[in-house]
Amino acid sequence: MSFHVSLLRIATLSMLCATPLVHAADTPAQAAARKALTELVPQAKIDAIETAPMPGFQQVIVGSQIVYVSDDGKYILQGRLLDTLKQRDLTEARLALDVKKKLDAVPANRRIVFAPAGKPQYRITVFTDIDCGYCRKLHSQIAEYNKRGIEVDYLFYPRSGLTGESYDKAMAVWCAKDRKASFTAAKAGQTPPLLKCDNPIAQDFELGNQIGVPNFGTPSIFAADGSKLGGYLDPDQMLARLKALDTPTL
Repeated sequence: MSFHVSLLRIATLSMLCATPLVHAADTPAQAAARKALTELVPQAKIDAIETAPMPGFQQVIVGSQIVYVSDDGKYILQGRLLDTLKQRDLTEARLALDVKKKLDAVPANRRIVFAPAGKPQYRITVFTDIDCGYCRKLHSQIAEYNKRGIEVDYLFYPRSGLTGESYDKAMAVWCAKDRKASFTAAKAGQTPPLLKCDNPIAQDFELGNQIGVPNFGTPSIFAADGSKLGGYLDPDQMLARLKALDTPTL
């Protein structure tokens, strides 16, 4: 991917994000980083500028990406920053903090939750489309995830966007009297009766864009700590990945 194409992707993602938070006065290094990035990508909405773990650089958070800018603003790096001693992906770890904060802000009444009978050991958030094949495969095994102590919280991410059949099915499920039953039936291939009501699908979709759900990238799965687990994993693979988060590696 070329430098200019990468910066264009940052600009595109930034336009999908919410209005950035108000920051206190920048330090000289932060001001230099802000100036360097906004001169290259004027439409970028910067969420945060912080001292990077790498000496001499600031880390600039733009939506679901981080770029590293030298304290004098002369150099910009894109890519993963790895701590070789701790064997940790520092870029992913920092982004996960923001994802966790945003997911934790989603109230329970905006989720469709399938939880174990007892206290869950793990919780995952799944951005889902009613019709995508791997989304349906995942939900067909929902009892097995639950048996392994995994709570599955669904948010909608219709692949067609906020219009079309995918959106209509998501809205019909949300507006049903029994959302979980309607959700399960729709995942099994039944077309839900068309219903309309106030719904959070646009909010879910915008949140997915903010935290890096790719186009047509459903299911897109996040752990409770904000780590991105990727797409479909079978119940045993999912449990193994969640357990592995206790000892993160490169």
